Amino acid sequence: MTSRAPSRTGSVRALLGGLAALGLSVGMIMTDGATANAATWPTANGSQAVTATIPVSGTKDYGMKRLYGSGDLGTGGQNEDQDPLLELAPGAVLKNVIIGAPAADGIHCLGSCTLQNVWWEDVGEDAATFLGSSSSNVYTVSGGGAKEASDKVFQFNGAGTLNVSNFAVQNFGTFARSCGNCKTQYKRTINLNSIEATYKGNKLVGINTNYGDSATLKNITIVGDSSKKIVPCQKYVGNNTGKEPTTNGSGPDGTYCKYASSDITYK
Repeated sequence: MTSRAPSRTGSVRALLGGLAALGLSVGMIMTDGATANAATWPTANGSQAVTATIPVSGTKDYGMKRLYGSGDLGTGGQNEDQDPLLELAPGAVLKNVIIGAPAADGIHCLGSCTLQNVWWEDVGEDAATFLGSSSSNVYTVSGGGAKEASDKVFQFNGAGTLNVSNFAVQNFGTFARSCGNCKTQYKRTINLNSIEATYKGNKLVGINTNYGDSATLKNITIVGDSSKKIVPCQKYVGNNTGKEPTTNGSGPDGTYCKYASSDITYK
């Protein structure tokens, strides 16, 4: 072994330690010879039952406490129009929290928001729903992960841009979905970067071409999907009538679905 290998390993450990200090979780850890998929799911630092939606404004750091639904928020079903465990005011920052089960409708953002190092152990209706009518809204999900989302992980109903990075997802329907049949529709932009998606899964992102949506995918790692069943980018023709939207093709096109084959790695 040469003297260069320990130095490189030390640098990697320092980098990962720095990311951990920032509250970020990275699913891909670079070693001396390869890339290993190693999303680390956290252990809760205590638990708290939530019987009514908690409003959040400013910055709220839960210190890795687990929140779970109880009472009216404790059904754990997939019914539409459930209340969330947490409702974030425009500009709010939520960090270092685990959403346990039952999870109700997870988290709602009423405008621009930041979710930093948030983990969902068993997604309820959706993990997070992004709302707000301004095209300048920016919703940022940095670090964290979600499991057991039989339908959607991130539901994008509002206007603006959704950025998701350094996130791990396992056993899911659609990872990020631009609403296909909301009463009020908008142009929406979705950016996925450094995502580790573990099969089973259906779609990474779904967008509406008729409203001018776009999705950009970078540094995507798909684990355990040797048959490539997960659709990276599904296009739809959305509507505002409540009907199920029709599909409009899939795959990169440079306008709506923006990625190259080199942006997706299969493990």
